[in-house]
Amino acid sequence: MANVEAIGAEANEGQGAGAFRIFLRQLRKNRLGVLGAVLVVLVMASAILAPLIVTHDPIRIMVGPRLADPSRLFFLGTDQLGRDTFSRVMMGGRIPLLVAFASIGSALAVGLVLGLIAGFGPRWLDNLLLLVFDTIRSFPGIIFALAIIALLGPSLASLILVIAIASMPIYARIVRTQTHALRSSEYIAAERSMGAGTTRILAVHMLPNVIGPLLILVSMDVPAVVTWAAGLSFLGIGVRPPTPDWGAILNDGYNYINQTPWLVIAGGIPIILATLGFTFLGEALRDIFDPKLRKDL
Repeated sequence: MANVEAIGAEANEGQGAGAFRIFLRQLRKNRLGVLGAVLVVLVMASAILAPLIVTHDPIRIMVGPRLADPSRLFFLGTDQLGRDTFSRVMMGGRIPLLVAFASIGSALAVGLVLGLIAGFGPRWLDNLLLLVFDTIRSFPGIIFALAIIALLGPSLASLILVIAIASMPIYARIVRTQTHALRSSEYIAAERSMGAGTTRILAVHMLPNVIGPLLILVSMDVPAVVTWAAGLSFLGIGVRPPTPDWGAILNDGYNYINQTPWLVIAGGIPIILATLGFTFLGEALRDIFDPKLRKDL
């Protein structure tokens, strides 16, 4: 028995390794996907290793070198308070990425559960949840963000909550649509005839079939959330100063663009690179995992 289990485990590992090799081969064929993967790795690595990369304290105010040009001491110059811009950009990348992954992860988890319930539950519950989804989506994004942050106050938690609530209906509706299409399939009817409960059907048969398209959508939503988080910080309703953030750096650069362009450049380039990286990688994942778009293995 032990030998059989060992052989089965090795077979599963072999299948997993083979699938991963196929994925890498497909990704290498997509030049934009490779570029996106490289940019994503660079952005993620710079955010994770930021405490080891920074050359100065990102919130330390220095009286002398205000709005200084790039130099050996300050790679990207300094801002209006004399703070090192390079250190603030490196540390500032942690906020948008944290907001993106925390908010999208929360929205995905809640939307997945509610979408399964709406698609597999009774008709009245489906209509009720659809009403909730449509109500949330009816509010313009910026107005909804302003309302929530006005009630809770500007903070990192408020920013994550706003984006999570606004994104949740999108995932829930996709899951609901796919669950509706699957609930009448023959293998679900066979499971019901064999006495399988609702929990088993949802967890074992529904969930694996709906999670794939959601992960592709998540990878393509990350750049939008990064831009949204930076935009709210640019408007002054994101994280509180003096916490370094790309949007706040961009706002400072806009206010002092007549004195120096380096703040705008330093705050804008990381947002552009992160957006392009996650967008290219998301499109490559869609082409790889979508059977209708994939041409060959």
